[in-house]
Amino acid sequence: MTIHNSQLLEQSDISEQLGNSQLSTYDPQLVNYVCVDSVEAQMELVKELKQVKMFAFDTETTSLDALDAELVGFSFSMHNAQCTMHNNSQLPTAYYVPVSADRAEAQATVELFRAVFEDEEIEKTGHNIKYDMMVLGNYGVELKGRLFDTMIAHYLLQPELRHSMDYLAEILLKYKTIHIDELIGAKGKNQGSMRDVPLDKIVIYAAEDADITLRLRDVLEQQIEEKGLHELFYDVEMPLVIVLADMERIGVLIDDFALAQSSSMMTAEMQRIERHIRELSGANINISSPKQVGELLFDVLKISEKAKKTKSGQYVTDEETLEALRSKHPVVSEILEYRGVKKLLGTYIDALPKLINEKTGRVHTSFNQTVTATGRLSSSNPNLQNIPIRDEKGKEIRKAFIASEGRAFMSADYSQVELRLMAHLSQDKNMMDAFNADQDIHAATAANIYKVPIEEVTSDMRRKAKTANFGIIYGISVFGLSERLGVSRAEAKELIDGYFMSFPGVKDYIDSSIENARRDGYVETLLRRRRYLPDINSRNANVRGYAERNAVNAPIQGTAADIIKIAMVKIADRLKREGLKTEMLLQVHDELNFNVPLDEVDRVKELVREEMEEAFSLSVPLRVDIGVGANWLEAH
Repeated sequence: MTIHNSQLLEQSDISEQLGNSQLSTYDPQLVNYVCVDSVEAQMELVKELKQVKMFAFDTETTSLDALDAELVGFSFSMHNAQCTMHNNSQLPTAYYVPVSADRAEAQATVELFRAVFEDEEIEKTGHNIKYDMMVLGNYGVELKGRLFDTMIAHYLLQPELRHSMDYLAEILLKYKTIHIDELIGAKGKNQGSMRDVPLDKIVIYAAEDADITLRLRDVLEQQIEEKGLHELFYDVEMPLVIVLADMERIGVLIDDFALAQSSSMMTAEMQRIERHIRELSGANINISSPKQVGELLFDVLKISEKAKKTKSGQYVTDEETLEALRSKHPVVSEILEYRGVKKLLGTYIDALPKLINEKTGRVHTSFNQTVTATGRLSSSNPNLQNIPIRDEKGKEIRKAFIASEGRAFMSADYSQVELRLMAHLSQDKNMMDAFNADQDIHAATAANIYKVPIEEVTSDMRRKAKTANFGIIYGISVFGLSERLGVSRAEAKELIDGYFMSFPGVKDYIDSSIENARRDGYVETLLRRRRYLPDINSRNANVRGYAERNAVNAPIQGTAADIIKIAMVKIADRLKREGLKTEMLLQVHDELNFNVPLDEVDRVKELVREEMEEAFSLSVPLRVDIGVGANWLEAH
């Protein structure tokens, strides 16, 4: 049995010296990091792991892309093998198990540890454990048992801070970890691979990861309990990790031929807009150049005398600035249209085919649990949360997301969930009555505001009421509403005043939310997810106003996020328990998408509706719209 003790290893070139810094660093006199590189030693480690109720682990791999990553090794740390930092009778210990680059040998090593990874009685702790779970899945191992993710735990406690392990170690443990770029270089095309790092260095780095993760868990677990976040963490966020890992692994089919057609069409559209801009302005400029656009608008066409400039003296021509100037000259609308088409082309139409995985033939987005301050999931590579829904060009993108052969694409979308939550949180009788009577909420709002029977509400009344409904949730001002509706400020004020007279409970909710935020410094969702608002008492009116709007909206948007997460966990559980072959593909805001075998469509429709509508009990019913088609556009 060969076990290398890291105390014997030369490590001065990877342990950063901090001089007078108060942060401690790796010290071979204070920890015992062990390399377990023989089968006999690994079997002994497995025996030890089987005896514990919980261990922390981490994987070292060849890629940040979990689907393509190969194991270089994994590390473990557990409480019965390490004492707390205050007990000097035994050094904290962590183990590193190297994994061969040879696939058969690597699989054999993983098989030795399969029993502990798949033991449902042992809790697993990790930092961004979804990644480790997916890497193990590449070797046919399913991570089982209760999970604790230190990254997600900290996100629940401090949603607007960073959540990297390096950062958490510094702020919570006063410890500076060995950073990965010390081993493989800075990010970029010249970055090396963990496979090439000398064993003595990787032992220390990897064992430290597991050791620090376990120490972070001890701190964060206590704070999760103290803040009353136990249910949200263990019953919603941790089970969701498994659901998201499955969704990321499954991916979604993309019709690249349809996207190529859309690309040709939109490229031609950009060329048409360019010609039209030249005709309108009499100038031949590069529309992609903010500098040239600014000079055209403000020097040549002189559409505004109050043009803003950057510190470098260049005119500001961002989207917000141009939107405010849209009515000044028809060329502004054309420039905005050009930019919109170019963004769709670059972000989706031309980008999506390049993201198709060669092995699976599908696009695999990454779902992020720790990015948004509200609790909503985000996605990246590609970001599917920002695809335009209503305009025709956005529809072209959705049309390219297709069901696989012999299956249908199913979309299930919560209907007006944020307004339903406003009704519940405000307990406004008129709003609750409208939802409980299953009325069109925008028509019912218009009927209340304009004091007419609901059947006499005109389309214009409904349009204005709809804008008010959603705008007031987001703290829209009289000026903002007048701009959005294209009406006078006097009419916008009448509309808002009428709204609050019709729904007095909503006004009370808004006032009390802001008052509570001023007192507590934070607001909470129904599941106690917190949003801290340090600027709620700011003397700066703009800064304070932004915090006040968040005080009203965060509990609504955050609870909506919690509800769809609960639904996802329940749906995934039902699909598995009932042996169905339906795949959950995507989550976009209040919508879930599925790849459904044709013979399961009716059953899955019923299952999804049931779990989404019963995910959380409110004073008004949750409602779900479900559509089925060959692609996302047809289904939505």
